[in-house]
Amino acid sequence: MAEPLLRTTGLCKSFTTGEGEIHVLQGLDLCVARGEKLAILGESGVGKSTLLHVLGALDRPTSGKVFFEGEDVFAKPPDALSRFRNTRLGFIFQFHHLLPEFDALENVMMPGLLRGLDFGEMRRRATAILDDVGLAHRLRHPVGKLSGGERQRVAVARALVLDPPLVLADEPTGNLDPETGRRVSDLLLRLNEVRGAALVVVTHSLELASRLGRRVSFVAGRLVEVPAGGTPLTDSPEMS
Repeated sequence: MAEPLLRTTGLCKSFTTGEGEIHVLQGLDLCVARGEKLAILGESGVGKSTLLHVLGALDRPTSGKVFFEGEDVFAKPPDALSRFRNTRLGFIFQFHHLLPEFDALENVMMPGLLRGLDFGEMRRRATAILDDVGLAHRLRHPVGKLSGGERQRVAVARALVLDPPLVLADEPTGNLDPETGRRVSDLLLRLNEVRGAALVVVTHSLELASRLGRRVSFVAGRLVEVPAGGTPLTDSPEMS
């Protein structure tokens, strides 16, 4: 059996507050295959974004392990962990996190420039993928002058410009109107098909989740598989 692209074992994450310890991830196990499309569903505040941050090595687990292509992610020294995030992962956030002082092209070039790649090569790559997402006519526009949907498409282009094997998306259509949200969903699925990146998408949108193929519900700090045609579970009182 092929090694999963991403695998977690016994993943736990807790936070200490003035009211005590909050256990967000509770012994979570997950496997993601190469090229897979996975939706993570669940109510607000249950820990979906926390999980995504741990999977993307933006935050460390309290215990448990994350393996990427068979390697223990958090066993890497800090410099290697930074390189891993830059070269092997793409991130799409709900609020874009674009650099307002730069235009669309410069924002998309940035991951490669931080990696030390040739400026001309990154300009070529960024121009090509912005054309793929329908923004060839907006290359030199400051991101502050783009619409919400255009900014999200720039964020998608930035996440995919280095062809990472895994893209982590946190509510990528959450702040978009329904029509623009469908366009961004179409774009993610098309680029998954063309570029082969696995998608792990946190979303409230059942429509988007239904298009991703595999769905899991985040319940009581763990993930529960949702069968095809099934209804996602929730952390309702009846589930306690």
